[in-house]
Amino acid sequence: MRAIAPGARTFSAVMLAALLTPVLPRLSHPSPYGGLAAQEDDREEQEAAEAAELARRDSLRRIFDPAGAFEPLDLPEPGEFRDAAGSPGEAYWQQRADYHIRAALVDDRIEGTERITYTNNSPDSLTSLWVQLDQNLFRETSYGALRAEELDGEVRHGGFFKDGGFVISGVRADFEGEATVPEYRTEDTMMEILLGEPLPPGGSRVEVEIDFAFEIPETGGDRMGQLDIRGGIIYQLAQWYPRVFTYDDVNGWNQSPFLGQGEWYLEYGDFDVELTVPRDFVVVATGELLNPEEVLTPMQRERLAEARLSEETVHIITPDEAGEDHTRPPGDAPLTWRFRAENVRDFAWAASDRFVWDAAGWEDVLIMSAYPEESIGGPASSGWERSTEYLRHSVQYYSEQWLRYPYPVAINVAGLALGMEYPMIVFCSWRSRGAFLFSVTDHEIGHTWFPMIVGSDERRYAWMDEGFNTFINYYSGIEFAGGEPILGQLMSPTQIATDTRTPSHAVYTPADSIPEAEIGVLAYNKPAAVLILLREEVLGPEVFDEGFREYIRRWAYKHPQPADFIRTMEDVSGQDLDWFFRGWIYEDAILDQAIASVTRLGDTTRVVFENRGGIPMPLEARILYQGGDEQRFDVPVDAWRVDGTYVLEVLGGFVRNVQIDPDGVMPDVNRGNNVWGRGIVGRRPPR
Repeated sequence: MRAIAPGARTFSAVMLAALLTPVLPRLSHPSPYGGLAAQEDDREEQEAAEAAELARRDSLRRIFDPAGAFEPLDLPEPGEFRDAAGSPGEAYWQQRADYHIRAALVDDRIEGTERITYTNNSPDSLTSLWVQLDQNLFRETSYGALRAEELDGEVRHGGFFKDGGFVISGVRADFEGEATVPEYRTEDTMMEILLGEPLPPGGSRVEVEIDFAFEIPETGGDRMGQLDIRGGIIYQLAQWYPRVFTYDDVNGWNQSPFLGQGEWYLEYGDFDVELTVPRDFVVVATGELLNPEEVLTPMQRERLAEARLSEETVHIITPDEAGEDHTRPPGDAPLTWRFRAENVRDFAWAASDRFVWDAAGWEDVLIMSAYPEESIGGPASSGWERSTEYLRHSVQYYSEQWLRYPYPVAINVAGLALGMEYPMIVFCSWRSRGAFLFSVTDHEIGHTWFPMIVGSDERRYAWMDEGFNTFINYYSGIEFAGGEPILGQLMSPTQIATDTRTPSHAVYTPADSIPEAEIGVLAYNKPAAVLILLREEVLGPEVFDEGFREYIRRWAYKHPQPADFIRTMEDVSGQDLDWFFRGWIYEDAILDQAIASVTRLGDTTRVVFENRGGIPMPLEARILYQGGDEQRFDVPVDAWRVDGTYVLEVLGGFVRNVQIDPDGVMPDVNRGNNVWGRGIVGRRPPR
């Protein structure tokens, strides 16, 4: 191995500062010479400045500029790679990375070797390969650890420890039969492998072998790790092998440090994986198990065959059997489990010596759950014994509603991670029960569609991953519960209005630049609520669903950008939606529709509506007359194109009440100005 000398081609402190600045609060540094009074003055001065800046930003959100609001979005120019309708262009290309990995679980350590076959389908010659070393996040000196230190608090995606990170003991390359030992350099969670000769465009391949090892973190950023259970342990293994960064037509190499919060943007390929573990461990993983006769007992194979054909859950290992010797093939030596997964972007696995394991089937998909005995039942609600039922619902619902589940297995694993998604396998907390267990299971397996099938850039555009998934979860919960959304209050108009009432960041903000306290709103709930608005109040379910399915179909196993989604929805609906996405996604604007005045002139009642926020939306008004009759009027969004007012003139009887949004479906930040006069304030039951 020849590593580039320290200091050569390294990132600078300036770059690290630029990466961290958007997410770090401004810290005051009181002078040690000024005493407590001076420090208090400094603190008050800083608080006053921050309050003034907050007020300034809030005032800008409340200015309605019709020309700006309806101006076309500044989207990238369409071309041969991505067309104006939102489809992949005639010359669209993407890279491919196939993996053959051999790894062993030795105590609390992973030791492995991988061979990456990288195919350059781009029109460019590549002089290097960029590889992700995500385990390096857990080093005490990582960029992520520094970020956590600067944030001065406990972060969800922590877990830093003295011996954390990859140990890379060998890197080899083979291009057209010529083996080399390439130079490489590492910087935090990134590794650049320098190719001796440029990799030509148009489908040429290079094979790279990497020898790696790491100590398994106890708490791996709430995404993987180890959990001690009664009589045994559960390992959840993810971000466990060096992975190639994505190279695309928009940004070239998408290399950036893994700071813990922003997730991934990965290439598709086939995985052949051999996992050697102690004989008393059971393994579940991405892909199909190729050697069940070597690692399972005859009884377990029979039960799996039965489960595949059953709608009801069948135990493969019962709670009474978990950890018993007879659940493992005879012998003492470690066992090697072999898995193959085709056309996926990642591979994860879990292993335990105390798994309870059950399964059921849906069409030709084997649906399974693995969990410890202590996850069963609970004082107030059901536990993991219903996990496979929940998982089966989600696989079936999303298949029938959007696109059929494409993989042979779907697995839910109880462990340390609160909730994390990988192809064919998800990790959820062993403590989850009842409605929360349904919701987290539904959410994590929902990620099959975004981003496992539709392979967006999670680190830049978390809303296209978490937000789209949370949107489809909303309707899945309604279907499962028989009409009432499960945990749907998080996306209710009232909640979104509350969440957006004070200045924040735009939904479009990259994940690592969003404060951790706001990631739930900006990446999950708000974009989901925005899509619900687009479906229910702007396009209608039929048109929206046609567009959303077309987006999934066009970009399945490809790499869409925001412009591709927006253009697809406009293409299918036949409508200009730039005004919608500008305010709700690209800007931190607010919705505030108001009744400015109601006057009566003769037989005519004149109602003046104003748009007092930065977002234009269609307006529905209810007019209630003295005699009890009512009328509803729909004001199209185009009514706001000239200025921020709209005048409605109503002929006839005496008006006693006017109300904007009588069904309460809009996330209006100030409902106090939505009602004029006397009358009942109506609300539509939850969708």
